[in-house]
Amino acid sequence: MKPTLKHTLLAAALIGGASLTHAAAFTLSSPDIQAGGMLAKTFEFNGFGCTGDNKSPALKWSGAPKAAKAFAVTVYDPDAPTGSGWWHWMVINLPAEVTELAANAGAVGGANLPTGASQARIDYGVAGWGGVCPPAGDKPHRYIFTVYALKDKLEVPADATAALTGYMIRGNSLGQASFIAKYGRPKAK
Repeated sequence: MKPTLKHTLLAAALIGGASLTHAAAFTLSSPDIQAGGMLAKTFEFNGFGCTGDNKSPALKWSGAPKAAKAFAVTVYDPDAPTGSGWWHWMVINLPAEVTELAANAGAVGGANLPTGASQARIDYGVAGWGGVCPPAGDKPHRYIFTVYALKDKLEVPADATAALTGYMIRGNSLGQASFIAKYGRPKAK
């Protein structure tokens, strides 16, 4: 079968469209953390037997859906021995023009967040970054860092649980980008 001009144009359009789709991929990264790597003690909680600095890492994202009117960022440990994992950070209502969070943006009180953004209560019981703190001697836990592009700003009660906030985020998501890093602590002597 001899290719026609119609076939050639269709193939070119498909190849061009595929490269445009790839170029616009929604991605999340951190200058402080290598995806798949180990987290530094800086990001460890200070309490519950942990002695870290309890500082949130810097995060950057790009390629978000154009229709996004806000963003949310979460950090979740699916390996926590709770039966339901552990929420370490939830930031909501980041303005659509924001594409990064500075190091220690997760300080309790929200003073380091971009204007308009807020933090939801996490499993430590605070609205702020709650550092990694797996049980000593446990295998390294996975920490899933995710940014969500949202259809609109979220209306979440100030005392909402992490589960309710997560439900609202997922129910309003246009897309998401994630990476995983790990952290473990040696067995206590």
